[in-house]
Amino acid sequence: MLSAGPGDHAVAFYRENELAGLVGSYLQSAIRDGGSAVLVATPDCRSQVNAWLTATGIDLAGAWADGSYVPLDASQTMDRFVINGRPDAAAFWETMSPVLAAAGRREGPVRVFGGMVAMLWQTCSAEAAIELEALWNEIGGQYPFALLCGYPVAATSDVADSDVLAQVCCAHSSVVGAPSGSDVAWLPG
Repeated sequence: MLSAGPGDHAVAFYRENELAGLVGSYLQSAIRDGGSAVLVATPDCRSQVNAWLTATGIDLAGAWADGSYVPLDASQTMDRFVINGRPDAAAFWETMSPVLAAAGRREGPVRVFGGMVAMLWQTCSAEAAIELEALWNEIGGQYPFALLCGYPVAATSDVADSDVLAQVCCAHSSVVGAPSGSDVAWLPG
């Protein structure tokens, strides 16, 4: 079970067939408990999570309308704050602060799934992903939300990335799963 209180920042290393259930179950309780679920993901991930949530009885149209479900496109969101392959801190805050502030106006918990770190890992650099993880930790000091970041196991299985993976794990309060072929326990902190 993932920690999901304000300030929790978990990371999950997932296989493709696990993503919809992992993210859907993480976000579902925020919607059901009167809070907000923010999904920042690729179109495919959003489609899978939407289907999962619908199958569990969530009225997505109603949730979108009342602000309890906020799906955002990861590429479009990153286009607002990634400059020359690196996240710009001021632009990140300008992009995410209004989203988190609006989500926080609801009565219940705020949960966010961020797929942008995996996109940075795969398209720019692992260091850029770690920089974004640090920005999430910083903004978490201003807004009360729980964050789940996801990295596909296949993208993080290179043994050469072990030091960088350790940095990713240390940026989180909890770790779910482990990179493919890993014989090490990845522990936060």
